[in-house]
Amino acid sequence: MNIEHLQLFIRIAATHNISMAGQSLGLSPAVASSHINKLESGLGVRLIHRTTRKVSLTEEGIGFLPHAEDVIASVEAARASVGAGSSSPRGTLRVAAPASFGRMHLLPALNEFFTLYPELTVDLKLSDSIIDLVEGGFDIAIRNSELKDSSLIARKLAQDKRLVCASPDYLAKYGEPKSPEDLKSHQCITLMGLDNWVFKTKNGQQNIKVKGVLSTDNGEAVRDACINGLGITINSRWSAYQHINNGELVQVLKDYPLISNTAIWAVYPSSRQLAPKVRAFIDYFSEKFGDMPDWRE
Repeated sequence: MNIEHLQLFIRIAATHNISMAGQSLGLSPAVASSHINKLESGLGVRLIHRTTRKVSLTEEGIGFLPHAEDVIASVEAARASVGAGSSSPRGTLRVAAPASFGRMHLLPALNEFFTLYPELTVDLKLSDSIIDLVEGGFDIAIRNSELKDSSLIARKLAQDKRLVCASPDYLAKYGEPKSPEDLKSHQCITLMGLDNWVFKTKNGQQNIKVKGVLSTDNGEAVRDACINGLGITINSRWSAYQHINNGELVQVLKDYPLISNTAIWAVYPSSRQLAPKVRAFIDYFSEKFGDMPDWRE
């Protein structure tokens, strides 16, 4: 099985375009199409659906993708172990990350990352939905949640401290809650499905089911609605710290910390070798986020 054919197939899965995928690997459209034909012929199955506008993976192609990525990751790891080829990680790194965290903290740090690793390119998917890494063909994902999938290997990049916040205008109009129980008489803004807030009190854990006029699936929208005075909400410190520092948000219920096991994690499938490009990404962002005391406090 030809490694170049596998690399091309992986790029087609990411771009849904044979010409574009071929171009990224220095291949003409005709050569790229020939490579895919040879790969399909060798396997005895059709891997992609071809239309005049784009291509998509067949059911067999979807099933074959993670195995092709495993082969390429193993080859890269083997080459790195003996110092073969370029000393710098190379290729395309497919990354999934939460939309808000990606925009606020991943994107601003990529200039330096690409300077350090000029032979790497990144396909970055920003979504607040939890994405299946293997099915989606991703090398790595950033997650800010509790980890429940034991099939993934995880490395903690930073704490994800959660705070209860409100705007000064809201507090001036409706007053400040003095205990978690007081939240039941306030408007609370929630991320969809996260309306049960758990606090640490001197009498033990206290669960408060909150309600309000707004629930949304985006963390930045929750934060901005809070700034606009629509209610009280939970914010990650990495999302809210600048607005707390400039006075747009005020932390409330400081004596009742939220109980949460969330953190910023880099995760990747346990079935794969840790490719040099994945290790480079994890090491870089672990150091980068470790130097951000404003939202680690």
